[in-house]
Amino acid sequence: MERIDLFYLHRISQATPIEECMVCLSRLVQEGKINHVGLCEASATTLRRAHAVHPVAALQTEYSLWTRDVEAEILPTLKQLGIGLVAYPPLGRSFLTGKYRHNSDFAVDDFRKKNPCFLQGSLDHYAALLEAVRPLTEKFRCTSGQIALAWLLAQYEKLVPIPDTKRVHYLTENAQAANISLEETISRC
Repeated sequence: MERIDLFYLHRISQATPIEECMVCLSRLVQEGKINHVGLCEASATTLRRAHAVHPVAALQTEYSLWTRDVEAEILPTLKQLGIGLVAYPPLGRSFLTGKYRHNSDFAVDDFRKKNPCFLQGSLDHYAALLEAVRPLTEKFRCTSGQIALAWLLAQYEKLVPIPDTKRVHYLTENAQAANISLEETISRC
């Protein structure tokens, strides 16, 4: 491969100022080795500082109906600067598919088995989110995962969700979420 289209700085160093990192990445763009620069898990302040040195094309960060912390500062910054958002895990590590309602649903070696978000008390608490989505699954004749993805796509035109899957069936199902158009009032819930 002669050139990388989107090169991510996945771990932002606390020891090296982001400006120095961006100067190096900018040099790689100028040399034709990469086309675009992306950052992962950056704050709004870091995004602004980085973007002032060289345009940031995309930010990869956690965002879903379940994890909405980015809406306070990061998403407005992305919109203001025109930076794309690559959202992971848009299905809440499969919780938003409705497949996992009990901690016992996870295999013993599954990391979610011991993750605090997936302990039974947490799952019981989050079940209300799935119940809130259910009327939409009936209205649009789709899965809760598709609603979660459609909602996410409605939040920002430069957003690309990256749901994990091992099966073609789920890949096809996830892609169909792009055909669901949620009303403005629903998409901003």
